[in-house]
Amino acid sequence: MRNLILLAFGIVFTILFLIFPTQVYENFYFSQGFSDAMYNGSMYIVVAIITAAIAWVAAVIYYYVINSVKFDRWWHWLIILVITILLAPTVSWAYTDYDMAQQNYMYDKETFYFELLNMCVAAVLFIIASFSIRWWSSNCRHTPIPQ
Repeated sequence: MRNLILLAFGIVFTILFLIFPTQVYENFYFSQGFSDAMYNGSMYIVVAIITAAIAWVAAVIYYYVINSVKFDRWWHWLIILVITILLAPTVSWAYTDYDMAQQNYMYDKETFYFELLNMCVAAVLFIIASFSIRWWSSNCRHTPIPQ
């Protein structure tokens, strides 16, 4: 029962993040022109989808695809976390930079700071996804913290 509650919490948290990405991102980083361009271009939702998808897919890959006794230590989980917090902002930066260039905006510094925030968001989402789905893994369910 506890495992299903954790799964439901992870799904609900992620859905709420996807429903309110503007509020999440703008509460932690706001720059007048940049934030207006992100909001008007509906880029917040796309960045949120990219970040959430990468975080959940990385967790699924670790717990169900890799799922190896040789790769079930906390530092292996940490490697996947680092990959996630580097990959999600990189992909969303590429999208944001392309979209801003199409609109003839030059917000390089603001995009950099926004992606630093997105690294934190990706980390939180990966941790939540990990604790939501790890319980059904046959080999990695004790990672990163034993039951």
